[in-house]
Amino acid sequence: MSRAPFLVTPLDAVHERTLFNSGSESLDRYFREQVTQDIRRRVAACFVALSDDQRIAGYYTLASASLMLTDLPATLSKKLPRYPTVPAVRMGRLAIDQAFKGQGLGGALLADALDRAARSEIAAYALMVDAKDELAVAFYRHHGFISLPDSPLTLFLPLATVFPSRK
Repeated sequence: MSRAPFLVTPLDAVHERTLFNSGSESLDRYFREQVTQDIRRRVAACFVALSDDQRIAGYYTLASASLMLTDLPATLSKKLPRYPTVPAVRMGRLAIDQAFKGQGLGGALLADALDRAARSEIAAYALMVDAKDELAVAFYRHHGFISLPDSPLTLFLPLATVFPSRK
């Protein structure tokens, strides 16, 4: 028996957020109490994965950011223009409701975020994340992300690797 995939869509006022429980108090509190303010102020965009009964199964946020050219590994920075920073998209938060864990939804939401960032008409070199712990680092590394040499909890993935034929 196969289930329809989750629908990923921008967070809307009609989405019920109060029942969301990722097991992380800080992620849940942000989602319930602050995310709509960040959206309204245009400092973050939030996308939710909806189950077939319209329950929020997970969410992530994206915002514009930049990476210092000198923070990147030398093998990559030498191929970029000599600007002080390179544009990036930051995935600020990624959380899955406990009822939906173990179904690959975290990877699917990450893929959706990468796709949105890579398809954007606004140029960005990479998707970056600030991992909260070593478990999160392992998750992102599994998906091809690279740690910054001097900040191992900050990872990035060049967007050119998402759609290599669109260079």
